[in-house]
Amino acid sequence: MYFYQTPFHRPVYYPRNVYFPVYTHTMPRPYMRVYPEVDPTVFTESAESMQQLMKEASIILKKLSDSKEFASDVMAAAQEGNKEKVSQLLLSTGVHSGVKVDFNPDGINLNMTSEIQGKDCCHLTISLRWG
Repeated sequence: MYFYQTPFHRPVYYPRNVYFPVYTHTMPRPYMRVYPEVDPTVFTESAESMQQLMKEASIILKKLSDSKEFASDVMAAAQEGNKEKVSQLLLSTGVHSGVKVDFNPDGINLNMTSEIQGKDCCHLTISLRWG
């Protein structure tokens, strides 16, 4: 039986005629990775944009929770399958970011997005159950 001393195969037994201790060879790294310089400007701008999205989401949620009339209007328009009216009702709360509305018999999904420098940066999805 042969004994190969690699870092991936460790035998359960020690082979005969080998002086102790048995050392395993470590694999040398051929190079050290060099990472690029970190620029957190886009990351911080994304965080600021997400804070704005969350403020606008809280406006919509506050309006839905405080006004039963508004909530019933949204549900009635969704039950009729009128996405435009549902979007119009949600935008009437004073929200400025884009809100994509999707609903089914179980609930409503609100997808809010924002952009930084012409690129998508933030997505906030709110799922509310109504049935």
